[in-house]
Amino acid sequence: MNRGVTLIEMLIVVAIIAVMVGITFPSVSSGIDSLRLMSAADSLVSFLNGALGRAERRQEAIEITVSKTDNSVILRSTEPGYERKLEMPTGVTIENILPPLPMGTEAERSFLLYPGGAAPRIGVEIANRRGSRRTVSVNPLTGVPQVEQPENR
Repeated sequence: MNRGVTLIEMLIVVAIIAVMVGITFPSVSSGIDSLRLMSAADSLVSFLNGALGRAERRQEAIEITVSKTDNSVILRSTEPGYERKLEMPTGVTIENILPPLPMGTEAERSFLLYPGGAAPRIGVEIANRRGSRRTVSVNPLTGVPQVEQPENR
């Protein structure tokens, strides 16, 4: 009695596996894109919290620069040499800097945080490759960064 697998049986198994991978790949890649977007939003909230906290704890002015061209957010302090940079992960881009200026869109914008002062209205809209968006903004009343999911356009 011969035992083994014929070439036809092997081809059928490989074809079934290929069909299963083809069906599940889009949902898996969509899930990964969503995770990257949520992770980027959470990182941005932490970054802004750190900037607000540093301005209060150290009693020093902080500059936050949002750059659409570099796809990053940069934090600078009055302390010499202090600079932190948060780059968006692959597949996540900075789409808008809020509040919008009347003269149109700009590639880079800076905000200043003063110790003991009110938090400025800062908003950064990020998006992934599939078009999902999140807006990370600082509530000017509470001074707490929050993540919002904008309505579909």
